[in-house]
Amino acid sequence: MSKIDIEGEYEPGQDNIQLSGFDFHNPVFPFSAVIAVLVSGLVLIMPGPASELLLSLRNQLMSGFDWFFSLSVSLITLFILFLCFSPLGRLRLGGANAKPEFGIVSWVCMLFSAGVGIGMTFYGAAEPLAYYTGWYGTPFNVEANSAAAENLALGATLFNWGIGPWSVYALVGLGIAYFTMNSGLPMAPRSLLYPVFGQSTWGWPGHIVDMLAILATVFGLATSLGLGARQAASGLSFLFGVDGGLPTQIAFIILIAIVTVASVVRGLDRGIRILSNFTMALAVLLLIYILVTGPGAAIFMSYGEALAQYARAYLPLSNFIGREDTTYFHGWTIFYWAWWISWSPFVGLFLARISRGRTVREFIAVTLLAPLAIATIWFSSFGTAAIYQAKNGVGALAGGIGDVSLVLFQLFENLPLGELASLIGLLLLIVFFVTSSDSGALVIDSVAAGGKTDTPLTQRVFWACIISLFAVVLLVGGGAKALDSLQAWTLMAALPFTFVLFITAYALVKTMWTDLQSLEKNKKVGSDRPASET
Repeated sequence: MSKIDIEGEYEPGQDNIQLSGFDFHNPVFPFSAVIAVLVSGLVLIMPGPASELLLSLRNQLMSGFDWFFSLSVSLITLFILFLCFSPLGRLRLGGANAKPEFGIVSWVCMLFSAGVGIGMTFYGAAEPLAYYTGWYGTPFNVEANSAAAENLALGATLFNWGIGPWSVYALVGLGIAYFTMNSGLPMAPRSLLYPVFGQSTWGWPGHIVDMLAILATVFGLATSLGLGARQAASGLSFLFGVDGGLPTQIAFIILIAIVTVASVVRGLDRGIRILSNFTMALAVLLLIYILVTGPGAAIFMSYGEALAQYARAYLPLSNFIGREDTTYFHGWTIFYWAWWISWSPFVGLFLARISRGRTVREFIAVTLLAPLAIATIWFSSFGTAAIYQAKNGVGALAGGIGDVSLVLFQLFENLPLGELASLIGLLLLIVFFVTSSDSGALVIDSVAAGGKTDTPLTQRVFWACIISLFAVVLLVGGGAKALDSLQAWTLMAALPFTFVLFITAYALVKTMWTDLQSLEKNKKVGSDRPASET
C-alpha cells in the first residue's frame, strides 16, 4: 500500500444523503444536477440568444487559449512517457500481488469503446478526406487536392487521435487508479488532489473538482452523442429518405437513452463488457468489408505511410507559435484537445475501474499504443478509400465534402453491398452510443455518490437520462450551427479541468516516488536478512 498519510479514515460515501431511492454526495450531486438541468432549461427557453452566446464563447476561447491547450497536451504526453520508461513503471495498480480482472482483449475493447468509438465512426472517412479536399482548412495551409495535402491527410488525422490525446486519458486513469487501489482513497477525481491538498480534499476544493469532472463528462459525452445523432439521422435520410432534421436526431437520442437504460440494468460485466466486445466485432466486420471491396492494395500500403506521416508531422503540428493555418488549427486540433480533456474524467475513471492488476508501464503502453494501432488501421482504411474515390471522380465524394455526416454513407454507396454496409455502420454507431452513455452514467454516478460503486440503480438511470437530455439541448440550442455549439460546450468544460491535470501529474510523481523507495528499501532489508530469519 502507498505511504500516503491519510489523516483519519475517509470512507467513500460517508457524506452521502439517502433520499427517495438515491444515495448521493452532498453537495456534489445536487449542485451538479441543478447546474446541468438549469443550463438545459435556459438553452431550451432561449435557443437564439444561447446559440449566439455559445458561438461567441467558442471563438474567444479558441483564439485566446489555443496555445494553452496545445502546450498542455504536449507536456502531458512527455510526462506520461517519462512515467512509462522510468523505474516508476514497475509499480503495480492494486499492489504487488494484484491480478487483472479482465483479459487483455476485453480490456482493450472496453477502453476503446468508451474512449473514441463514436468519434472514429463519425470521422473515420471524413477527416482524412477533409484534410485532402480542404473542407475546413488544411494543415499548414497546403493546397487542397494536392500531393502535399494527400501526404498530410493521414498523419494529421493520427496526430489528433494518437498518443497525445490518449496521454491525457492515461494521466487521469492512472492517477485515479493508483490513489484508489494503492492508497485506499475514494474512486473520485477529488482523490487526485490529496497528496497536494491533504484534508482539504474532503472539503470544497474536492467538491469543486468532482463537480467539474461531472459537468465536463456530461458536456463531453453530449458533444459526442450530438455528433453521432447527426450522422445517424443523415444515414437514415440517405438510405430511406427519412427527414434527417432535428426531430429525427432527437428521436434517435431518445431511442438510445432507452437502450442505455437496459444496458445500465445489466451492469458492468453483463452490460458494458458484452456490448464492448460486440462493438469491436462489428468494427472488424466493417473493416474487412472496406478492405475487400475498396482499393485493398492502396489501403494496405497506407498503414506504414500513415505512421511515417505521423512521425514526420508530429513536431510541426505540435508547434503553436506563428501558426497561420488557424482554420485547421482551431477547428480541428484545438477542438480535439478540448474534447479529449473534457472526456478525460469519464474515460480516466472508467480506465481506473477496469485496470486493477496492471503495472504502470503496462497500463501506459497499452493505453497509448493499442488505440494508436487501431486508429492507424481504421483511419487509413476508410480515409484512403474516401480519398481514392475523390481523386478518381467516383460518386458524390468526387465533388468533395458537402455534409460531413454523410461521408461514410456516400463512400459505401459506390461499393458492392453498400446499403448493407451502411446499415452495419448505423448499428455500430448505435452500440457505440450505448456503451458511451452507459459507461458515462457509471462514472458520473460513482463521482456523484462520493466514490461509492454500489449505488442504487435508479441513480445511474438518472444520469443516463441527463446525458441524453443535454445532447438534445445542445442540438436545439445550436440551431443551424449545432456543431459549433457542441464545440463551445467542450471548450468551456475542458479549460478549468486542464489545471487539475497538472496537479495530478505532480501528485503522481510525489506519491509514486515515495512508494518506489519504500518498496526497494523493503527488498533490500529482505535480501540482507540472515537465512535463519527468513
